[in-house]
Amino acid sequence: MRLPETPQNNSSFIRGLFLSCLRIFILLFTVSVQAQNISVELSSEWRFKKAGDAEWMNANVPGTVHTDLLLNKKIPDPFFGDNEKKLQWIDTCVWEYETWFNVNDSVLQRNHAELVFEGLDTYAKVFLNDRLMLSADNMFRTWIVDCKKSLLKERNHLLIRFEPASVKGKAEAKKMPFKLPGDEKVYTRKAQYQYGWDWGPRFVTCGIWRSVKINFWNSFRLNDVHVTTEQLTDSVAHLIAEVNLTVEKATSVFFKVLVENQSRDSFYFDRTILPDEKIVNLLFDIKKPKRWWSNGLGDASVYRISVRATDPFGQSQERNVSTGLRTIQLIQESDARGKSFYFKLNGIPVFMKGANWIPADNFLPRVTKEKYRQLLLDAKNANMNMLRVWGGGVYEDDSFYDLCDSLGILVWQDFMFACAMYPGDTSFLENVGEEISDNIIRLRNHPCIALWCGNNEIDEGWKNWGWQKQFSYSEKDSATIWKNYLKLFHETIPQKIIQLDPTRTYWESSPSIGWGHKESLLQGDSHYWGVWWGLEPFETYLKKTGRFMSEYGFQGMPSMRSIESFTSSGERNLKSAEIKNHQRHPTGFETIDHYMNDRYKQPKDFDSYVYVSQLLQAEGMIAAIEAHRSAKPYCMGTLYWQLNDCWPVTSWSSIDYSGSWKALHYAVRETYKKYVITVIDTAQLFTVRVTSDDTAFTKATLRISSIDFSGNILWRDSAFAYLSQEQSTLVYKSNIADLSYAINPFRAFIKLQLVRNGEILAAKIYYFKKPKELLLEKPAISYSLTRQEGEIFISLSSNTLAKNLFLDLKGGDAHFSENYFDLMPLDTRTVSFHSALTDEEIKEKLIFRSLFDTY
Repeated sequence: MRLPETPQNNSSFIRGLFLSCLRIFILLFTVSVQAQNISVELSSEWRFKKAGDAEWMNANVPGTVHTDLLLNKKIPDPFFGDNEKKLQWIDTCVWEYETWFNVNDSVLQRNHAELVFEGLDTYAKVFLNDRLMLSADNMFRTWIVDCKKSLLKERNHLLIRFEPASVKGKAEAKKMPFKLPGDEKVYTRKAQYQYGWDWGPRFVTCGIWRSVKINFWNSFRLNDVHVTTEQLTDSVAHLIAEVNLTVEKATSVFFKVLVENQSRDSFYFDRTILPDEKIVNLLFDIKKPKRWWSNGLGDASVYRISVRATDPFGQSQERNVSTGLRTIQLIQESDARGKSFYFKLNGIPVFMKGANWIPADNFLPRVTKEKYRQLLLDAKNANMNMLRVWGGGVYEDDSFYDLCDSLGILVWQDFMFACAMYPGDTSFLENVGEEISDNIIRLRNHPCIALWCGNNEIDEGWKNWGWQKQFSYSEKDSATIWKNYLKLFHETIPQKIIQLDPTRTYWESSPSIGWGHKESLLQGDSHYWGVWWGLEPFETYLKKTGRFMSEYGFQGMPSMRSIESFTSSGERNLKSAEIKNHQRHPTGFETIDHYMNDRYKQPKDFDSYVYVSQLLQAEGMIAAIEAHRSAKPYCMGTLYWQLNDCWPVTSWSSIDYSGSWKALHYAVRETYKKYVITVIDTAQLFTVRVTSDDTAFTKATLRISSIDFSGNILWRDSAFAYLSQEQSTLVYKSNIADLSYAINPFRAFIKLQLVRNGEILAAKIYYFKKPKELLLEKPAISYSLTRQEGEIFISLSSNTLAKNLFLDLKGGDAHFSENYFDLMPLDTRTVSFHSALTDEEIKEKLIFRSLFDTY
């Protein structure tokens, strides 16, 4: 129940006004540097060396040992060729980092000084002026150490010694009576992907990967502000700012809460804080609140809230947080076919469209805010409203979540455990408990966080992957390992969530049931890998759709620009060691070839193979997404594997490491639009379903025509489309025999358009035959260039169907507004891009490739 608190009213207002004036008076007579808590960054003039060596080298902080060695030209580019194999010695060594710094008198006189490490990777001993201050053993934790007694005015020496995580992990593994799935990495609280994955290299890093600073304070410290919405209506939002403080002794603290959106509102509070108190709740209201909506539903309205605390002596400290006013629920209700699994945002069921996110680099400090921004804009522009932060990576930087907040992208947040079994001893669980606390506290204000998930594929792995037989576990061993799982994912983590963020849902493991079981499609979330791992055809997606598809995928090669960045010119072929080193799946190319041979003609050269592999990937993933969306509301989410890469590689990503959109990302942008058309072609029936994600009923017309490859219209038809926002709608149905008599399916296609008041809401081109069976002809592409406000426009036309037309600039990095599209005969298509090249240079470098050109 909400307690009444209106500090602006009546006597409380007068008292607040008096106290406010008193504070201002005190502040005017207090030296500013003494009044403010001070935070000093230690980011410059670091150096490093291998322990035992005499030579010191310059280092970047934040950074990693690999990037520092590269900076000093001690190693070649780790991503080039097969250099990865030559650099494995780095994670067997002890590395030392050091810096010197001074502290001025006014700061040194503060009562308290604390070293704060926001990211030490991973086993680190910290010495300040030759005194051991900290032994860290978790990459994901924030470490705070009292350093007041060790500080000097001048020439403070900070030394950090990093021990090799792989060596430490193997030593811990030897202490166990049995071997755990996941080898040495499961004993180290470190990004698991850095030990290698089927899309990433093995670079087991160390270093100071996030910021280092010293906080100085006197009578109190403002630790954290957690803003929650107690009640939300159209007229008012009741909010609570839960302020966490540390005080030396009982003291009166004056609080100012400033709320900024399009206006600025201030609220004032006065509290007496006792040393054994840590939490103060400040209640305030926002009139006519603006709700936070996900991409496609409305504005992602973010409120900036600052809490400033001041004591009677003028010491003050401020914390700034951003939050969004929204409600989110995970709905699981029994129905005739199983149990639902969908999210309600502000009371509205939302179909989630998105992808899985992995770390954007193997060397994490290289991921700049600008790189985050570009990748997340690419996600938003592809009409995504959710990303799943996968559990084998990291809890991402604050800027990632800030951007998701502002862009309206919800986040399914895994905790950092994946595809392995973990220890359950007290020390490990306590370490993990602190890790969980640190990251929940850091992230819980973000409106983008939709759900906390315990792990990736561990429940499925234990029950379905044969680990018990593989590792010859006794019954006692199995019982112990599973008990440890329960302690971690059923006790430690959910207890922390109940304590620190009770309004959000906790989901133990993704998926809840493995894809080999029929129950996996009836409830919970599903990882369906029958396509790819199981070599099942793309058409299987129509039959294998679950309630929420949180993983599925297919590989495609990266762009030639990306390939050129890691290969020598003579190594650009499928048999080269350099290409194979950048394909980490054990049967990757064999699996691609299996599907490619079924659907496409053999590409004539390496460039063509790269291009066709991307078409194949897009074809498979679009079949999946259309199947999932056409099953609405039975299925209410589709997150393909994966959005991005951590290095240049053949993988499941839709955006490669260089930032180039693969064919898949262009196709996803169309298929994730508000309306999507799905064709279901059986031996007897041709049916068309249209799915709407609009929040209102839609009335439109479906136009259907059959066109041959020369542009001749063979027949036309249409149907009214009455579209509910609640479910996919069957709009058109015809016997195959009635359609096929008038067309040659090897030389024609079906063009479908959903139209409302002259506006095309959705469009699709459908072929009755596989690409390799189509009787294509060589297209003659005509084009013209125009410029407007720094943007270049290419108007394209063709005498015959140019299937999957790909545009590129030789030696350039232009991003085209559209690509890999079917250029209809006798139509004109306009594509835009940015380039500093002249028209003549563009004409010289412009490349066209269609499917016919790969034969």
